[in-house]
Amino acid sequence: MSPISPGATGSSLRDFWTDGSVAMLCATISTLTGVTVQLRDERGIVLDPDQNAEYFGGRIEPLDTNAMVFPIRLGGQENGTTIGSVVIGCGDHKNSPIAQSTQSSCSLIEQMGKLIATMAIQMCTDVSELRVRIKEIEVLYRLNALLVAGGRVDETLQLALDSAMDALNLDAGAIMLLPEDSEGLTRTDQEDELERSASVGLSESWLDCPLPLSAGRIIDKASLDGEVIVIQDLHTDQRILARDQVIDEGLKSFLGAGMVFDGRPIGVIRVYSRSERSFTGAERRLIRSIGQSAAMAVEQARLIKMKARERRTQRSLKIAATVQKRMMPDQLPKVPNLDIAARLSPSFQIAGDFYDVFDVRDKIGIMVGDIVGKGIVAGLLMSAVRATLRAYAEISDDLSRVMARTNEAICRDTTIGEFATIWYGAFDPKTNELCYVTAGHEPPIVLTQHKDSTWSHQILKGEGMVAGVQRGEEYAMERIVLTKGQVVIAYTDGMMDAVDFSGNRWGRKRLIQAMIDSVQENPDKDLGGADWILERIFWHLRQFRGLQPQADDETVVVIRVEQ
Repeated sequence: MSPISPGATGSSLRDFWTDGSVAMLCATISTLTGVTVQLRDERGIVLDPDQNAEYFGGRIEPLDTNAMVFPIRLGGQENGTTIGSVVIGCGDHKNSPIAQSTQSSCSLIEQMGKLIATMAIQMCTDVSELRVRIKEIEVLYRLNALLVAGGRVDETLQLALDSAMDALNLDAGAIMLLPEDSEGLTRTDQEDELERSASVGLSESWLDCPLPLSAGRIIDKASLDGEVIVIQDLHTDQRILARDQVIDEGLKSFLGAGMVFDGRPIGVIRVYSRSERSFTGAERRLIRSIGQSAAMAVEQARLIKMKARERRTQRSLKIAATVQKRMMPDQLPKVPNLDIAARLSPSFQIAGDFYDVFDVRDKIGIMVGDIVGKGIVAGLLMSAVRATLRAYAEISDDLSRVMARTNEAICRDTTIGEFATIWYGAFDPKTNELCYVTAGHEPPIVLTQHKDSTWSHQILKGEGMVAGVQRGEEYAMERIVLTKGQVVIAYTDGMMDAVDFSGNRWGRKRLIQAMIDSVQENPDKDLGGADWILERIFWHLRQFRGLQPQADDETVVVIRVEQ
């Protein structure tokens, strides 16, 4: 048998015709036995040995009522497509040499006919499966090429459907996808949770029908469980729900498979024939392979799309982080009797922590804050809070009023769950007085050196509700006069929440000890100024944390009084 054009399933013995070897065998047996043995196509037309494949005529000869007919069914199945037959005798076998020499001539002749038909069936089935395999390779090659190229989802699905229709010689079909974040079918009464992504040969009324193909979605569920569903007659199958729509659409046979990738359902592929049709094992394997490859290609296309979105998001985050960084003071104010250093180490690109050091009304404003959460929302809120507090600080020396009005603005402009902790102080260079107010923030720590060169610490008092939770909140302003050599360190809770590989939290005690160790390591103000202290605090923190990833933003502002 010789191959025909890829994609043809073969509905006639002529589709498998080559050199006429089977017909030649029939003619040879006829000569040797004296029994007429004929090979006929599906229409009953005799195929002669010298007839070529391109010739679609043939010898028309009536079928004798006494003839034995052995059907040639593709695949050898009882319900398989009959593509031809082997016909033995038209009454002439009684006078054959075999009939005259044996008492079991009819049995032998019948066995001979069955053998020829079986041989033809096997040859045709092998060729048919080979063709399907060839087509399967072609289809998978095209889908894999699209997979490598990273084509769009709609292109991938249309190619998969067109390939299935062409390979199986079918009339209509559709591919339906589940939502990207779906874990399977959630409802059994509606079709609209599946999204039509590709279709061929089906009317809009069919595609828009809200009823699923089968009651309880049992066909779709079975497909997504890995079964290949074959329905030879949609009109009589008891599982079909929309029977009237099936008849109106002119559909007769059905083949369906699930699209599943890595155990996750992607969708279903459904193809139809408008005439009754059975499907071979090779054809069932083909539709399963197409479904699996299409699912892989869809996931690849989605992944590429997701990565493209992620790249755009990362670019946006990078830009936002750059803008946010520019909002932090590029250079800290120069104050004759004050040495200041500050650092913000974000855990992500966009920080929720913030600090600011700025000239305000003949004083130095110092702000440290922490926005609840992380990411873009926290970054945007941080920018708003910083700008708001700074604006109110420009118009009032009353820090209680400044924080109260900032709280009102945050409550007005944010939703539930969005709030900030803030510590804000104003240092007077003339008197060394530090006025400050707290809104739920960690209290700063003051280090003092004694005459014996030892250091002690003091936690600044002050309390107040976090900003952005409740309107009308009042905040008390506290005061402290700093002396020469004292060090004030303001920070966010990320400095205390750092953990090591054993899960131990750094905590306030370790933070205070790191501060004291930092000033004791180099007490000289010229060599151990604010920058030195800041660097050493972060060095101690890194030593504690090791390679453990940073869990939260970390911010520190160091102020050292020099006069």
